[in-house]
Amino acid sequence: MEALSSLALMAGAAFVAATILPAQSEAVFLGLLAAKSVDPLALFLTASLANTAGSVLNWWIGRLIARGGLDRLPARLRPDPDKLTRAQTLFGRFGWPALLFAWLPIGGDPLTVVAGTLNYPLGRFIVLVLVGKAGRYAAIWAGWAAAS
Repeated sequence: MEALSSLALMAGAAFVAATILPAQSEAVFLGLLAAKSVDPLALFLTASLANTAGSVLNWWIGRLIARGGLDRLPARLRPDPDKLTRAQTLFGRFGWPALLFAWLPIGGDPLTVVAGTLNYPLGRFIVLVLVGKAGRYAAIWAGWAAAS
C-alpha cells in the first residue's frame, strides 16, 4: 500500500509540474528515492509518464487556443499574447528539437502549449517530450545512485 501511495504522489507531482501551474517534481522524486518505499524503476516510469501527460494537457490547451483564440480559455489559463507570438516564432525557428527541452524549468511548459497552437502532431510530440523528460529523471536517478 505504501508503494502505491508513493507512486500516486509521484504521478500527481509530476503531472502538475508539467502544466503551466508552478510546481516541481524533482524534490518528490528524490525524496521517494531516498525513502526507498517504492521500486526506483517504477518511480522513474511513473514520473516520466505523468510528466509527459501533463505536457499533453498543455498541448491540448494550445489546440484550444488555435481553434478559438485566447478568449475561450479561463483568464488564469490565458498566456500573454505577445509572449505566445514570440514563443511561436522561436518554435518555428528551432522546430521539433526544441521539444526535447520541454523539461526545462523556465520555458519548457510554454513550449508545449506553443506546439499545440502550431498543431504539431501529437504522436511525435509525445515521443519527443517523453524522451526529454525521461532523460531528466534518469539523470536525477543516476546522480542519486552515485551519491548513495
